[in-house]
Amino acid sequence: MALGRRKEKQVDLFIPTTQLAQGPGHPFYSKLNEVLASAGFDGFVEELCQPHYKQGGRPGIPPGVYFRMLFIGYFEGLDSQRGIAWRCADSLGLRTFLGIGLTEATPVHASMTIIRQRLPQSVFDEVFGFVLGLLQAKGLLRGQTLGIDATTLEANAAMKSIVRKDSGADWKEYLRTLAQAEGMENPSEEDLRRMDRARKNKKVSNQDWHNPNDPDARIAKMKDGRTHLAYKAEHAVDLKSEAIVAAQVTHADRGDGTTGIETLKVAQTHVSTADDKAVITELVADKGYHDNGLLAQCSDQAVRTYIPERKQKKRRWTDKPAQ
Repeated sequence: MALGRRKEKQVDLFIPTTQLAQGPGHPFYSKLNEVLASAGFDGFVEELCQPHYKQGGRPGIPPGVYFRMLFIGYFEGLDSQRGIAWRCADSLGLRTFLGIGLTEATPVHASMTIIRQRLPQSVFDEVFGFVLGLLQAKGLLRGQTLGIDATTLEANAAMKSIVRKDSGADWKEYLRTLAQAEGMENPSEEDLRRMDRARKNKKVSNQDWHNPNDPDARIAKMKDGRTHLAYKAEHAVDLKSEAIVAAQVTHADRGDGTTGIETLKVAQTHVSTADDKAVITELVADKGYHDNGLLAQCSDQAVRTYIPERKQKKRRWTDKPAQ
């Protein structure tokens, strides 16, 4: 076989539709479309979103297409709307899944942002419950043994933009105040950087600092040891079918013991909505969830826990009779 060489080609002015490239499709997305169509997914989400759109005007992205794009983001491991929009525009198979023809433009990321801002959280919860109902109808949801875990997600906000809550001073102004307290009258930026590097116990607290551009973000240590403004993402998974039954995003400085019981309650609500006979009876988590309050509440709800105990000093139980 001879070596083929790439050549620059002139773009054809007219192309017959019979000669347009056709993707083979993907068996998973094809089957998923069949399941969604049989359940009336598009009609459900259109009726659900109708109150949040005005009458008349240019039609926007169909809700069924928008939520399918969110599905693609999860299945393809895409963490941004820009990445989802590019992937959908680039793939012939995903165009078929979305129901968009070759001569039609796929939605851009800016349109996805507008829809996300337009729809309230309750709409997304309803769609989440609808999908869980499909899983239960197909026998893919058990809802008895759950696994809970959490991770930190870096916020779209910079640490250098944090300011003091009490005075509104930024980091440079704060350092200048410290330098003047040590006798430096007019410190330069180099003096401030040198002093900052030499300081001991250089810590910032969420009680004293915040980012005015993203006040919900919290200062936290990431998995790799770096300090960033971040959020905490926590999810609960049905360990029998590996289906996600709850997903929560909260402040990064909240402990696993506090958020874990909240996620468990949300998961129980979702599971009960999908199947009124399903009851969570077991909980599996890592040692970060070994919290007295969480264990006591799980015991009150007849939920058996499989959580490794953390290594810690001798503890007192005389003041905690229930636990």
